Amino acid sequence: MYAFKDKVSEKLSRLFVDSSRSTSSEDDPYAKESKTLSSYFSHIIPSLSYDGSDTSKHQHDYESIQSVRYDYERFEPQDDYLDTFLDFSPMRKNKDSLKDKTNDEEEDSARSSSSSEVFEEANGQYNPNTPRKPAINLTDDSSFISPELYEFLESSLPNIVKGCQWVLMYSTLKHGISLRTLIRKSAELSGPGLLILGDKQGAVFGGLLDCPLKPTAQRKYQGTNQTFVFTTIYGPPRLFRATGANRYYYMCLNDLLALGGGGNFAIRLDEDLLTGSSGPCDTFGNLCLAHSPEFDLKNVELWGFTHASQL
Repeated sequence: MYAFKDKVSEKLSRLFVDSSRSTSSEDDPYAKESKTLSSYFSHIIPSLSYDGSDTSKHQHDYESIQSVRYDYERFEPQDDYLDTFLDFSPMRKNKDSLKDKTNDEEEDSARSSSSSEVFEEANGQYNPNTPRKPAINLTDDSSFISPELYEFLESSLPNIVKGCQWVLMYSTLKHGISLRTLIRKSAELSGPGLLILGDKQGAVFGGLLDCPLKPTAQRKYQGTNQTFVFTTIYGPPRLFRATGANRYYYMCLNDLLALGGGGNFAIRLDEDLLTGSSGPCDTFGNLCLAHSPEFDLKNVELWGFTHASQL
């Protein structure tokens, strides 16, 4: 029967020194530690062997083995070199290396996500706070219609023409300065027409009319309660709808075009389309729509509405 000391030493060597077998004992500190551990246990474990010649000696050795085995099972090493061994063991190194690798991968992933978000924001693809301009569905350029004004007026139109394409029927810049020409061009429409004009101080205002315009020999109001007027001089575009106080929606003569009544005209245009006036009226409950009650016109436009398939 081989010595118990050798058996314990073999197990301890296998437990602590397996990872260091590939290095020489001269260069590897673990080999020295293993030798020290073997010496330590050799000191506490007596040399035991059995040759069958002495029964009492065998019994004594057996009891010593049981005592040593019991002590070995309860043995908890307290020496600093064991902590040092564990701290520098390949298993601890591998574990720490794996942990560091995981942390590096998480940091790389976070940097990649951050870079992706910056890239998307730089290309205008990931920024929910960025305002988006509405698409303007006009057949021609306008002197007055901005994306914001277009969106405002489009939302204010009657349902029958919402979503239709805006068609420029008349512009003083393209068709000359003449109320008669404006009336003649409105004959091409069979529904609402949007009159947009501006003074030389920068105000943009106008109103919705029923087309075609039909001049009357005497002053007579026409239109329906869908007629409205609007202006931009009070900050954001502002709309004034019919109040129901009267039915003075609009008036069309060969030498006069006016919207609203009762106190003043909300808008009045002369025959030459060079000057006009604006004031509070009962029909729409509006304020003055221009910068001053009497104004010089910069341009006058009339827009109609049609489906794209009808162009």
